[in-house]
Amino acid sequence: MEETWRWWGPADGIRLSDVRQTGARGIVTALHDIPAGQVWSRDAILERRAIIEADASLGLRWAVVESLPVHEAIKLGDGDLEPYFEAYRQSLRNLGASGVDIVCYNFMPVLDWARTDLRFPLPGGGTALKFDAGKFAAFDCLMLGRPGAEADHTAEAIEAGRKWFAGASEADKDGLLATIMAGLPGAFDRYDIPGLRGMLDRFRNVDAARLLDNLSAFLRAVVPAAEEAGVRLAIHPDDPPRPLLGLPRVVSNAGNIARILEAVDSPANGLTLCTGSLGSGFGNDLPEIAARFAPRIHFAHLRNVVKWADGSFMESEHLGGDVDMVGVVRVLLDEQARRREAGDARWRIPFRPDHGHELIYDHGRPTHPGYPVIGRLKGLAEIRGVMAALAAA
Repeated sequence: MEETWRWWGPADGIRLSDVRQTGARGIVTALHDIPAGQVWSRDAILERRAIIEADASLGLRWAVVESLPVHEAIKLGDGDLEPYFEAYRQSLRNLGASGVDIVCYNFMPVLDWARTDLRFPLPGGGTALKFDAGKFAAFDCLMLGRPGAEADHTAEAIEAGRKWFAGASEADKDGLLATIMAGLPGAFDRYDIPGLRGMLDRFRNVDAARLLDNLSAFLRAVVPAAEEAGVRLAIHPDDPPRPLLGLPRVVSNAGNIARILEAVDSPANGLTLCTGSLGSGFGNDLPEIAARFAPRIHFAHLRNVVKWADGSFMESEHLGGDVDMVGVVRVLLDEQARRREAGDARWRIPFRPDHGHELIYDHGRPTHPGYPVIGRLKGLAEIRGVMAALAAA
């Protein structure tokens, strides 16, 4: 598979020359400075592509957009959405005309992802991203005070949350809010408690059925433009794959994925297979999901998690968690072979080592949570070894 690396653009603390040293050649990036709902101009796209390709000796290319964000109004299904649909369509046209043909996006309301610990300590001094169900229950029930929140958490998590809250300082509570806000898309919205309550209130009448209807309407509006532009859309699963803060989630399991792909039955309507997001949900068999939707997988995020019965999970070593990573890679390699034999010019599936532990010299480097250099390089090397072993078998 094509080895790629998420790069946050010119402001990233990791340089493109650093990426080249990992062995990855595909760059996964986005125009993060452009707010959701605005058009990505062709000039802006070509400027970013020129930066990536400026040093020909590196041999890098812009392989995947992650992400082209969907405006919250579309998720709400609120008001005149045609201007937002047209902005998205025009961005897809401009990307296709600029030679960037895979677009990862998500349809998670308000929060793109949620963790309670950005640097949970590991033996030896490493750190990991973690979702602690007790701390999240404390945030939802006691800090946010959301009506009816207790019904969405296990008794075990609620009790653990009360204990954490009783011993937490104001700095601890502020830190938890900041950590949860780290999952907001882009850099344009950060809420305090009243602000978050207000945002959640906007979604009070949006249940899972309505959110899925809104997603289907979005797909009907933009997939034809993607087809014309030669662009393949790849929806990212919910992270974690469960309702949060009363917000519905509709990309959490195989049944959800099937309904989304059937909503507009086109190769341009595809999936980003994220083994960590889906893997943090009980009942999701990742090799089985990969095999079922293999023809529509356009991009893969390969990471692993360990889970606990109360709903907590922590990001683990790439080959060391609950997900059968070898089984997933085997399915993806088989799908690549099928595409190549069928004469598909775009037979390679780009993947990136998703997230990683902060290890050794990662500490103190200005990187985004989950995106250190050494931790991801370790994951990439492990997955590269799996691919080589399966190819030789």
